[in-house]
Amino acid sequence: MSKKVTIIGAGISSLSTAAFLGKAGYDVTILEKNSSIGGRARQFEVDGFIFDMGPSWYWMPDVFEAFYNKFNYTTSDFYDLKRLDPSYAVFWQDGDKTNIPADEKKLIAWFEEMEPGSGEHLKTFLKEAKYKYEVGMKDLVHKPSLKLTEFADMRILKGLVKLNLLSSFSKYIRKHFKNEKILSLLEFPILFLGAMPKDTPALYSLMNYADISLGTWYPMGGMFKFIEAFERIALENGVKILVNQEVTSIKSENGKVTHVVTKTDEFETDILVSGADYQHTDDKILAEKANYNEKYWDSRTMAPSCLLFYLGVDKKIEGLEHHNLFFDEPFEQHAKEIYKDPSWPSAPLFYASAPSKTDPSVAPEGKENLFLLIPIAPNLQDDEETREKYFDILMNRLEARTGQSIKQHVIYKKSYCIADFKNDYHAFKGNAYGLANTLRQTAILKPSLKNKKLQNMYYTGQLTVPGPGVPPAIISGEVVAKEIIKDFKLELANH
Repeated sequence: MSKKVTIIGAGISSLSTAAFLGKAGYDVTILEKNSSIGGRARQFEVDGFIFDMGPSWYWMPDVFEAFYNKFNYTTSDFYDLKRLDPSYAVFWQDGDKTNIPADEKKLIAWFEEMEPGSGEHLKTFLKEAKYKYEVGMKDLVHKPSLKLTEFADMRILKGLVKLNLLSSFSKYIRKHFKNEKILSLLEFPILFLGAMPKDTPALYSLMNYADISLGTWYPMGGMFKFIEAFERIALENGVKILVNQEVTSIKSENGKVTHVVTKTDEFETDILVSGADYQHTDDKILAEKANYNEKYWDSRTMAPSCLLFYLGVDKKIEGLEHHNLFFDEPFEQHAKEIYKDPSWPSAPLFYASAPSKTDPSVAPEGKENLFLLIPIAPNLQDDEETREKYFDILMNRLEARTGQSIKQHVIYKKSYCIADFKNDYHAFKGNAYGLANTLRQTAILKPSLKNKKLQNMYYTGQLTVPGPGVPPAIISGEVVAKEIIKDFKLELANH
């Protein structure tokens, strides 16, 4: 008789875990709190506008493809993946706008134009970043990080210096480049990793390789297409997905979870995996069986939260690309207000996505789908008045930089912020991106994927290994599934 596995939450990592365990013959049930699956990658539709609620950057297509291959599929079996060119646009403080080309040679030429000699430096930088990507994404992120000896691999040990684990990202890029625009461009992916560039390991230049060399992509129909793909694979492997089933507690006996209790039902289980917020699982679901206490969680450095706006606009907006970074205010000040002195930003940098530039299916004809995001410190006071204040700031900046009226053409508006992250996902401190990727919160220093008090309890998702982001969440699900399969084979062997 196959082992029953219950998974809390139907986010990316949970769907990944479920698919692998279902394929291995486990009897898997996912219990989802909300009325729809996908976690932060949910989608909603209003008046012909289709909005992806969370992830909007499709990076590291190789990670998605590797997942699909393991179930005898390829990406094109599920959706049409289009490489964006330009990858994105950047609006600068000096009033200029740069379209970042998908073609690496053209980007090298732009670097050279900004700073003579930097084109060659970029080639060297990307070569080093490629090595980090290959070791990081092929080796490091697939470790369960349960003990230090996992990293006693000759390739990793020999490469420790080349991985730049102990040097800061900020110092590392400044060895190669001096131009402020180049530095801002390279530091932008770090903004969402949860620490100032000077506090982030230089290992994360692998993100620049993902950005520049592997490219920025978009699944036609929206980011929810990969959630639908993961759901299909899970269902084909026998997984049951139940929505509107919020888990409230567990029952345990002899150091093992025996039942999972929701607001309306009770489920017997042999194995429990939480893809829900780790801190919430510990504090509210497991209680005295928690892996970590309140003091531990309060001492963690969280990645940012964000203020989001989903807008339907009754005309096309000129001058915007699919992805747009507004670096028209000082980066350093905003970063300090996220990481060092948590407060609402005085002059926020922000991101604007207009997927209807690429995909006509996400907005009615002649109209624009707009997604705006300001990264902010977690756990700030979040109220409607503050949201409106920042909406006006963004509208004024957008109108000034694109030279047209936009605000009066907004026919649909929904905001989403800290209170919503707490309510919808029980997100600790209303975080959007999980734990910060600092050196002190890397690999074995992250919250463990195994519960120390319950032999059959595991965790997956952005608060455990390997960390935040869609590709790491996919990998997290696989790592946890492999650990469960290994543990329960050993258990069977010992009986």
